[in-house]
Amino acid sequence: MQHVARLSPLLLALAVAGAASAQERPPTNPFLSAPIYGMTHFDPAQTDTVPYPVKRGEFRVDSEKAPRIAAGPVNIMNLSSTRPGFMWAISTERVTYVDAREGRWQGVAEIGLPGITLKSKADLDALLGGTYADIADVERRAKAVLGPAPQNVTTSGLYTVADKDDVVYVNAGTVICAIGLKDPTRPEAGLEIKRTLDTATVFPAFELPGYGKAVRLIGMSMTYDGHLVIGSYNAIAVVDRMFAKPAVLHTLEPDQLISNSFSVDEKNGIYVASGNLAPRGDGKLRKVVWNGARLSTEESDGGWISPYEGGDWPPAVKGGTGTGSTPTLMGFGPKNDERLVVLTDGVNRMKIVAFWRDAIPADFQQKPGTKSRRIAGQMPITAGLPPETPWVQSEQSVVVNGWGAFVVNNIVQGHPDKMIDVLAIGPILPAPRGMERVEWDVAKREWRSLWTRADVASTSMVPVASSASGMVFVNGYSRNEGWEVTGLDWASGTTVHRTLLGPSNLGNGAYALIQFTPEGDLLFNSVGGPLRVKLP
Repeated sequence: MQHVARLSPLLLALAVAGAASAQERPPTNPFLSAPIYGMTHFDPAQTDTVPYPVKRGEFRVDSEKAPRIAAGPVNIMNLSSTRPGFMWAISTERVTYVDAREGRWQGVAEIGLPGITLKSKADLDALLGGTYADIADVERRAKAVLGPAPQNVTTSGLYTVADKDDVVYVNAGTVICAIGLKDPTRPEAGLEIKRTLDTATVFPAFELPGYGKAVRLIGMSMTYDGHLVIGSYNAIAVVDRMFAKPAVLHTLEPDQLISNSFSVDEKNGIYVASGNLAPRGDGKLRKVVWNGARLSTEESDGGWISPYEGGDWPPAVKGGTGTGSTPTLMGFGPKNDERLVVLTDGVNRMKIVAFWRDAIPADFQQKPGTKSRRIAGQMPITAGLPPETPWVQSEQSVVVNGWGAFVVNNIVQGHPDKMIDVLAIGPILPAPRGMERVEWDVAKREWRSLWTRADVASTSMVPVASSASGMVFVNGYSRNEGWEVTGLDWASGTTVHRTLLGPSNLGNGAYALIQFTPEGDLLFNSVGGPLRVKLP
């Protein structure tokens, strides 16, 4: 296994200290189905970090023989059920209730999302089977299975939530569906839609240049008092889970576009990032406070709005001129007074930016080059790439583990249809490379770079860290080995884990999250449906 990271003794000490504090997790939201995997990005803080141990070593597996729930594309992640050993597998077209007990991975019941044509396993295999000849072959197959605009499949089922009543909230276009078991004592009796909310009656249509005027749902989360938070292009709304009361709406400035979900803290602060419609215009990160009746960004209510730097519209994978990240919270625990929210900004060669979540420390002076005093610190991300590299940008959430953070570069020149693009990157188009591990120095209030890996690929999948094993994982592609999940040592950047999935396109995670079970099995959210991979 190769390794090109450089780490000084001082930074190694910082990394070890960060790992030691990594077990401090975000406060549990009692209204979610579980503390981990109750929602997309794992928890309300959106950390993308799990406490489950994962083996080190190299493992060669046949992805086509692994147990699979055929669904998609795309299959963002599997949510925890309140029933021990069961999970909700959620795709852009269906919801499946899965028995994952004692190493199983078997669908018990499923339901299609309303108004969406289900793709059969044969359809998915026609799209993904074999190898692609060229980009025209990818485009032909994608349009044959997904229709004339394949990227439209991503308008459903991306950001989802599972609640304490074992109900999952999934969108089918603009309609939020609350889905649960017909009979809680017998999962095999099937699933049903308990209630729906058409958010086209909540959100105003928004004009996105080049795409027309529409309502499109972008994110979903849950407050700590049990309300759903829903995002659209230019607004967020809070609504009760029974859809019995009118939604409360917060609309952004007309030049701002939301392209990712949001994080929520235990006091119902909602952290929403938006980018500017104009290239190189300022994006904004805002803390919108929910008090049980209204939404506010007023400082008197604990809210705020801060600008950050934007860039150009990127050529592939990432959309918009602002951040490609869902804002991630950093700093937890009753003794911690350094509470941050972090993201990557929108400039073509991105920076990692930390914002003060709560009151700005009285002794803190605004740092040179930052857009506001709200920004605690920022640092350019190189990902180990040459300074002449035109794009170093990410579509993925920042992974946060203790005071450490991890970011990847996702940008290559690709196809304008995001679905065709994500299928082609790797097998046909060059896989983007480059990633960086950084650490927040609490004493100095600044970022430090610990290591970079310019030789490792991360195509489009959201990375995940294992705090128990001190690793961070990405999904990439190489001409020699095909698809793989690569695990890097959190402290040093050395490659310490490889799950080689082979050339099959089932090894493509396509915007999804990497997951692991408490037993250390890989839950790989393939473009053709989630797989359970037992590491030999």
